[in-house]
Amino acid sequence: MTSKKIYGRVWVVLVLLVLFMLPACAHVNQHADVKEIADPQGTTDEKDTKDETVSQDEEPPPEETVEEKAVPDPLEPWNRLMFNFNDRLYFWVMKPAAKGYNRVFPEPVRVSVRNFFTNIKTPVRFVNCLLEARIKCAGIELARLGINSIFGIGGLFDIAKNNWHIESENRDTGQTLGYYGIGEGIYIVWPFLGPSSLRDTVGTVGDSFLTPTSYITPTIDVIGINAYDYFNNVSLHIGDYEDLIESAVEPYTALKHAYLQHRRSLIEK
Repeated sequence: MTSKKIYGRVWVVLVLLVLFMLPACAHVNQHADVKEIADPQGTTDEKDTKDETVSQDEEPPPEETVEEKAVPDPLEPWNRLMFNFNDRLYFWVMKPAAKGYNRVFPEPVRVSVRNFFTNIKTPVRFVNCLLEARIKCAGIELARLGINSIFGIGGLFDIAKNNWHIESENRDTGQTLGYYGIGEGIYIVWPFLGPSSLRDTVGTVGDSFLTPTSYITPTIDVIGINAYDYFNNVSLHIGDYEDLIESAVEPYTALKHAYLQHRRSLIEK
């Protein structure tokens, strides 16, 4: 068998793996940062105690209800179908595959892979910092790119954070649109990609134009690179998605509220 045929078959396998890699990444990456968000159902014992101590002569301040900040969900039948599809694909395929991957590659190796891709995606964060007129943020991203590319062996090691305590700014095009007052639009759950909104879907497209690997040819190589990046991230966050939905009475609603709250908190920073 010629090397050309072998190369072709390898990338065919990678394309097929994309179908397994994307959903879990969407679940895990979205929820790795939302574990500390308040319970979407909205009540705690501490809150109840405070309510009981409010004087009858004082009118308690109005509370923001979930409905007041709700995002329209006209595609709910489709969204629930995609939620169930992504959920089962994660538990039946992605989680077992990620556990096997973890046995082969120790965590330091997987963290280095994540650092490498984070370094490559610096233009996404840098440009959006500039678009929001966050000059310090843009300077931090440039500094991190230089330090980690040179001293971190192409970004494999996050020297800027570990040695100089220069941490990355989590900025993307969806956040920039929200920063300028563009609403979320409708809630959408994409197959393989997970929860989103109309605004964040547009933002994802914008991010792709700012990501250097998007310009690699042929396109199948880009798919393979992104698939591996996603899968590696999944391996570093196994369990986060489960923690979110297992504590929820209605997982679909809990996931929607957690996603929206997380995105809003990023925009408000």
